[in-house]
Amino acid sequence: MNAGKLIGLALIAVAFAGGLFIGKGRDAAPVITASSGGAVYDQGFTADDNQLTVAGNVKSVAGPPMSDVVVVVNEGESIQDAVRAAAPGTTIQVMPGTYSETVYIDKDGIRLVGVIEKGKRAILDGKGTLNDAILYSGNNVIIENFTITRYKGNGIMSQAGNNWEIRNNIIVDTGVYGIFPQLGQNGVVEHNIISGIEDAAIYVGMSDNVHVAYNDVFDSVAGIEIENSRHAIVESNRVYNNTGGILAFITPGLPIKTTYDVIIRNNFVFSNNHPNFGAPGSTVAGIPAGTGILVMAADDVVIEGNIIKDNKNAGIVITDHYHAANVTIDPESDPYSDGVKILNNTMTNNGWEAIPDIRNLMLTELKTGNPDIVRVGPTKDSCIINRHRYTTVGVDDFAECEFTHTAGTANYLLPTVPPRQIDPGERGKIAYLGVCTGCHTYGGRMIGPPVQAIQALYHDNPEGIAEYIASPARMRENYPEMPPQDYLDEETRLAVAKYMLKVKS
Repeated sequence: MNAGKLIGLALIAVAFAGGLFIGKGRDAAPVITASSGGAVYDQGFTADDNQLTVAGNVKSVAGPPMSDVVVVVNEGESIQDAVRAAAPGTTIQVMPGTYSETVYIDKDGIRLVGVIEKGKRAILDGKGTLNDAILYSGNNVIIENFTITRYKGNGIMSQAGNNWEIRNNIIVDTGVYGIFPQLGQNGVVEHNIISGIEDAAIYVGMSDNVHVAYNDVFDSVAGIEIENSRHAIVESNRVYNNTGGILAFITPGLPIKTTYDVIIRNNFVFSNNHPNFGAPGSTVAGIPAGTGILVMAADDVVIEGNIIKDNKNAGIVITDHYHAANVTIDPESDPYSDGVKILNNTMTNNGWEAIPDIRNLMLTELKTGNPDIVRVGPTKDSCIINRHRYTTVGVDDFAECEFTHTAGTANYLLPTVPPRQIDPGERGKIAYLGVCTGCHTYGGRMIGPPVQAIQALYHDNPEGIAEYIASPARMRENYPEMPPQDYLDEETRLAVAKYMLKVKS
């Protein structure tokens, strides 16, 4: 997605040779479609009878409290000590004050609640030296009402738990990710304020049935990412002054190979023109500044009802792995974006500083102006309504959508799903999926080096990997320092090391 790769000269030649639209139908009357009263979208997640009943804007997937036990932590005491002593189902209330520690929750039903008194919150401050604020692998976990700042790795990270709720947190400058649910099902991220993140403010990784709503995300490389995940709705968020606003894509080389069934609706996506400060060589480092919404190799993505304005590169970009920067090709992943549906959106003042490759592609269609919507690479089964409203390139072969809105789909959430049970024999696999794949893909660069490179270095030495996991040292100048995973016990570290050496894709 940089100037040298997003759309090369070869693509321009192919565009001419393939007979892309050049002026066709310029004098035809536009097809005007009203979003109200039209057909409803019904092609997404099909478990309609099991969808969660929502009261107002609050979505509860963690279920009722498992216990009536409440533990209070005061300033000067340790939150982690309280978690360690707590039985599953305990509510832990953290009083206003400053706490400098990493909290790891490996029990089910824990509700970690910051108490707000007269505007004062519980503050987790990593002081620029700690890596992670809150990590959890338990199921039915709730985390809310904290201020989290100055960590080097993650603000809040889920590691393979189901039925989680993360809401009403303020997260500033926490390194790679702000809120990062990884390898989970049935989760809510809402009413959070997140800024200053060098990868993604909200990053949903390899998860299913997720709702991301009413968040304020800004001053980060990526605002909201739905990556290698399915059945997700991103709605009613304010996303601004990031490099890229909202992203739905497949990262090649991860164990889950698909992203599909994503609804991006009713968001305010504006002025995402921040210079890219992602880790050099990482996937997000290839995002051109000024990209409002990006779809890369994701299928069945619906974009509806968003206000998309003042993004200097383009309002919406649809691309594939072959035309993206810093992306390797995974033969097990479909590299193309199929079934993209663009419904009514309000778009204005986008694309005034589009990268040269987009301008070159516009020449193949003899189009001028500033692009609202750009599509690069093949696609099938994609559609749009009211295309005459926008300046577009590459979407003239999109069909007219047979539906106009998604009002029939409130959410893709479920009543509480069974907790993830980890068989002792799969401890290494789950730790690899829930922890390692947050930064490592098999064959390409993500945040850390490829798994293949690690296998070559430690091919007969899992003990060496296990030791490094607990106490890493920076080994490569062009990669960020790996945070220690010493909260994992020795047996788990060795199990994940052995599993990593056996991974083949």
